[in-house]
Amino acid sequence: MTKKWKLVCIFLASSIVVLVSLYFFVFRNQHVTWYTGNYGDVVSDTSCTVLGVNVHGDIMTYIPPSDTEIDAVGSEDILYALSTLEDAPYVKAVILDIDSYGGSAVAAEEIATALSKLPVPVVAVVRGAATSAAYWIASASDHIIASRFSDVGGIGVTMSYIDESKVNQKEGYTWNSLSIGRFKDAGNPQKPLTREERALFERDLAIVHTGFIDAVTKNRGLDRGVVTALADGATMLGEQARTVGLIDVVGSFDDAYEYLRAIYGIESVVCVQ
Repeated sequence: MTKKWKLVCIFLASSIVVLVSLYFFVFRNQHVTWYTGNYGDVVSDTSCTVLGVNVHGDIMTYIPPSDTEIDAVGSEDILYALSTLEDAPYVKAVILDIDSYGGSAVAAEEIATALSKLPVPVVAVVRGAATSAAYWIASASDHIIASRFSDVGGIGVTMSYIDESKVNQKEGYTWNSLSIGRFKDAGNPQKPLTREERALFERDLAIVHTGFIDAVTKNRGLDRGVVTALADGATMLGEQARTVGLIDVVGSFDDAYEYLRAIYGIESVVCVQ
């Protein structure tokens, strides 16, 4: 083979590699388009087929206007995002992008309830973590995908805090209780927690814990005894979470797009805030 033909063969081989790469990059991934805008834009952009909802940071019921830079998400904002689907019939699914270690049980229940009422499939993709309240939300989706290194679970409740009374005593500060109602100042970190106050808080924690177990049992279709055994507050990595039924698949966003295409025939054009 002459040098000229060798160069031609090398050129042709290189061209084939480029074309194959373009095929996989363009054609295999053409069902995924990320669109960034306000939630209201989802209603006006008919190219959107999937609503992307971020569940990042602390989960709260609302974000105070003065704390716009806080690493948190408000349930009222997510509920508004989900409500836009009523005016966007071309949006066929929801993808939750979850990276949170939890937050308010009230906010979690609000979001989970709203998700359970949606007429479209919901896929949760867990990145760094979906624990505590964040897992409560994830459990309400139809399909949960997580990395094998994601932190998952944490089915438990806490309201622990630091008792500063001994430090105050050492510094010469005196706690003056000026409240009407035996438990009105219960839980104030400036004073010791009494046995009665502890019992009161643990009563409420037990109620929330039971509600959490009930929600995961129903949402994931698991035996209540299995969920109760897992509800010790501990978290686990993605692969173990899959083996016990807390997630469905170890994977990433690509697996979410493929799931929507294979099961529902949806080519994903994701509109996310």
